[in-house]
Amino acid sequence: MASFIRGQLRPAAAALLVLTVLTGLAYPLAITAVAGTVFPAQANGSLVAVNGHVVGSVLIGQSFMDDRYLWGRLSAAGDGYNADASSGSNLGPTDRALIARVAADVDRFRAANGETPIPVDLITTSGSGLDPHISPAGAAYQVARIAAARGLDVVAVQAIVARHTEGALLGFIGAPRVNVLLVNLDLDGLLKP
Repeated sequence: MASFIRGQLRPAAAALLVLTVLTGLAYPLAITAVAGTVFPAQANGSLVAVNGHVVGSVLIGQSFMDDRYLWGRLSAAGDGYNADASSGSNLGPTDRALIARVAADVDRFRAANGETPIPVDLITTSGSGLDPHISPAGAAYQVARIAAARGLDVVAVQAIVARHTEGALLGFIGAPRVNVLLVNLDLDGLLKP
């Protein structure tokens, strides 16, 4: 028994301890330190602050329903983009609840924006339910409503949307997208140029 402890158990326990310290403590702490130094904004949640107060993150959507604002993608993550409940709805295309929800959202968008075709991302939820972006087509669909509600020229609203439109990563990964929070803060004149 003593030879088993010395020959097998002690080296296994030592390897477990060394690997736990290296992979469970040293490596995560080193990566956190590097990320905090090289990418401080991203490492701290990509938070957006206005006048010293955090108003959101560019990574998590928020609910904007006033006609003066760009409306984001619908959230399946509970009430108001609850990050604790991040998930899709898991409703299939023939589910009556999903069909009723989509029909109600189509009616709401048409009442606010007219009878033009609605970009699909505005009436569907994302996989996480927290998507902070919409498509450029989804933003363009809402420009006339926002301009009318704010008494602005359509071209001025289009310029604001264009400022917050991001292209595909490296030119080919993903699709172009518009950050809803940044557009709405810019519409309110709260972003510094």
